[in-house]
Amino acid sequence: MKKLIYVPIIHMSADLGSIAKQVDKRGIAGFGEEFWKRHRETISGFWDIIIKYFSNLEARDFKIYQDGLVADGKVGQKIVEEGIKGGSKNYEVINDLLKRGAILVQTENFNLVKEERDRIVKITQAKTITRKLMAYLKYRLAKNKLLKKRDNYIAKRIDETLNHGETGILFVGAYHNIIPKLSKDFQLTEVKEAKKVRDYQRLLLHYRKNEEEFEELAKYLISPVVC
Repeated sequence: MKKLIYVPIIHMSADLGSIAKQVDKRGIAGFGEEFWKRHRETISGFWDIIIKYFSNLEARDFKIYQDGLVADGKVGQKIVEEGIKGGSKNYEVINDLLKRGAILVQTENFNLVKEERDRIVKITQAKTITRKLMAYLKYRLAKNKLLKKRDNYIAKRIDETLNHGETGILFVGAYHNIIPKLSKDFQLTEVKEAKKVRDYQRLLLHYRKNEEEFEELAKYLISPVVC
């Protein structure tokens, strides 16, 4: 039996690289500075809980699979280090696991990740409303197909590289759909419920209409892990 610890994640601004400032700028413009600050504090608190959970876990020889990670070895380690420099708690927890004997595994296909990032960058860098709308529509049309390709690739990588009796840790955005695509010989531990993480992100856009539910989900994200 293979074991997989599944962490459905929400990306911090620090994980978004060159588009982080644009995302924060649009977040403040759309929701107000106070609300956006609380949202960022919730995401930071979520990662603090994840860090605490893994700090108590024996991680030697565990294999780490990470959303967007297109290399392992020295290049993968460099990606982790650069992420930490940028303030990523996601890469902070991974680095701690590596120091305790975990193994970084190339998780994604470079071309697929680059295609998605390039489409998002085109939206954020568009100089006119018309160009921004066109870039957004093109991204929306390609998004689901691209996400499915990425999910298929990630699932295949886990199946091929995680051996019987080994444990893997998967850090991946909550909107990915990896688990159903894996072979059946997996024992799964879900660190946070993916549906609740997705619901928080979904209600973020309409929080004024669902304020009570949104606040409950925010509390769940920063509550101690029970699994």
